[in-house]
Amino acid sequence: MKKRRTLEEVLGSKINAEYSEKYAYIMELVDSGRIKPVLASKKNGKKPALYREYWELEEEQDYSDLKQELLYKLNPQIDITYYQHNLKTYDKERKDVLLLSSFLQNSATLLTKQVSYNERSFQIWQKEKFLLQGEGKKILSHCSLDLAQLNCYSTAEPFAYFASTRAVPQKLLIIENKDTFFSMRKHLLAGNSQLLGENISTIIYGAGKRVVSYFQEFNASAEPYMLTDENELLYFGDLDYEGIGIYETLAEGFAEQGEIKPFIPAYLAMLAKAGNYKQLPSTKKDQNRNLQGGFFRYFPVNAQSQMQSILQKDLYIPQEILTISDF
Repeated sequence: MKKRRTLEEVLGSKINAEYSEKYAYIMELVDSGRIKPVLASKKNGKKPALYREYWELEEEQDYSDLKQELLYKLNPQIDITYYQHNLKTYDKERKDVLLLSSFLQNSATLLTKQVSYNERSFQIWQKEKFLLQGEGKKILSHCSLDLAQLNCYSTAEPFAYFASTRAVPQKLLIIENKDTFFSMRKHLLAGNSQLLGENISTIIYGAGKRVVSYFQEFNASAEPYMLTDENELLYFGDLDYEGIGIYETLAEGFAEQGEIKPFIPAYLAMLAKAGNYKQLPSTKKDQNRNLQGGFFRYFPVNAQSQMQSILQKDLYIPQEILTISDF
């Protein structure tokens, strides 16, 4: 193979050297066969003259040993077809392919036990993130192996929750902010079974926008009792564009698994208590105001009007307006 380079590119670190030194360097490269002048580029007009461009010649690498290795040294589960036609790629990925081959040859019994992707990655390559965040998937593809053949399971993002009982069916409440989660937890720990008149048995800390990622793999991270079809899932967050937007995104993403409803008593309590304050806080800047409207349909018309009015005035009600004495 050859690459076309300008004189300046070939000179590299010698670009600022005396011209006589530049000339000697270029001639040395030409004589050794490492570069060849591009005759059509014409000369630079200096004495002695140099061409303006050169072909940079790459030595043909001998891959005969790699060909033999592919044929006779890899575990037969590895399909060598891709690498036979891409020996340069194999040379680059060889170390990781050999580690995979060794694992399949000597530790295949480990595949009978399902482990996490990071744990399997460490078993094979001694790099825990190599499989999902490194070159692992590409290596498997080049070897014509499926990710499923490694018998791994996904590890869902864990979430914090408190359960006063695991009896089912029950109501589970997702709470946007940490202070409200702790206050409600403290209220339930005191022996109370109701929050704002509703029997709530489990509260889940949503951690703001992170709740969306938490619930993308809810089935993998939730306790079995949480997955009972007869359970009711509720959500409570700030009464602002962001809080409502989090609910709508969460509800849409969870729709195939079930319905998530706003915790209506809490929002109505926020509206009622907001009337005691002369001034509500201003909406934070750069909030996404494109709401779908799914949130509001759960509320009475007068409550919808109150909420819309607050939002249109660029004000909001934080859920922290409610304290433990309100629950």
